[in-house]
Amino acid sequence: MVRIAGETLHVHFLGTAGSLPSPQRNPPCILIRRGSDTLLFDCGEGAQQQMMRAKTGFTIDAIFVTHWHADHFLGIFGIVETLGFMERTAPLPIYGPPWVVEFVDLIQRINRHTRGFAVTAHPLDHGSVVPFNGYTVRAFATIHGIPGLGYVLEEDERPGRFNRDHAIALGVPPGPLFGRLQRGETVRIVRDGVETEVRPGDVLGEPRPGRKVVYTGDTRPIQNQPGVAALIRGADLLIHDATFDDQESSRAREVLHATAGEAGEAAAALNARMLALVHISSRYASTANHIRDAKRQYEGDVILPADLTVLEIPFRS
Repeated sequence: MVRIAGETLHVHFLGTAGSLPSPQRNPPCILIRRGSDTLLFDCGEGAQQQMMRAKTGFTIDAIFVTHWHADHFLGIFGIVETLGFMERTAPLPIYGPPWVVEFVDLIQRINRHTRGFAVTAHPLDHGSVVPFNGYTVRAFATIHGIPGLGYVLEEDERPGRFNRDHAIALGVPPGPLFGRLQRGETVRIVRDGVETEVRPGDVLGEPRPGRKVVYTGDTRPIQNQPGVAALIRGADLLIHDATFDDQESSRAREVLHATAGEAGEAAAALNARMLALVHISSRYASTANHIRDAKRQYEGDVILPADLTVLEIPFRS
């Protein structure tokens, strides 16, 4: 049976700073809400307050950590305590590269009261897939000097367009049978006194792609790394490290981050539909150069979201 994908897909930029926060930007935290599911990608210091300001609530289904630099995980300790005070009972899975088991063990050891839910550790490697209802999260390797992962949230394929006129011509009466065909069910009808079957393939066009969001975390450009480009190509939204503008390209190479221009090159090479620049160093009072540098390399839409910016990702057709 084919699942109809009609859920909303919102990306909340809760934290867009680099390693150090600034008065305008919190440490890294991306919240993605797909239908009723809420996933956190990184959880920097102060994430709880950002969630309150964004009015997202605290119904978190999973946390994905890109790497074990403190600006990407310090907020998890507070989130776990808040969820305990809210009397959560469902387990909280935390996914990440090597050391996630030790990190979750640390959470357990610093706890001084009984918590009503389990925090569980789930180590991931390049290519690991975490299935959800109607979509997956896939991990890919990044380049940042320590084991690190980026993540691809990708929806399942959607059914092709329903050909109403052809369905009627085949003898399917408008009404509930239309919905069953669109959900992937074969239906039986009586036509000219003869019972016959109409299959979804008789009335649906070619399957259409679901939506795709890619978050790199901290990294050098990776579009030319073996086995990576195929996983992250064609994103509706590419959220890419752009710690520096292009004037600091030597520094970016030294500390294994990317410049805005390099993020633009990646977006162009990967055929992304939109590029979001994040992890902005606190040295910058203005980010005009970041936008300029990215647009020199990439003709698509470029944004440098402020904290608490929210994007709704539409279907392609």
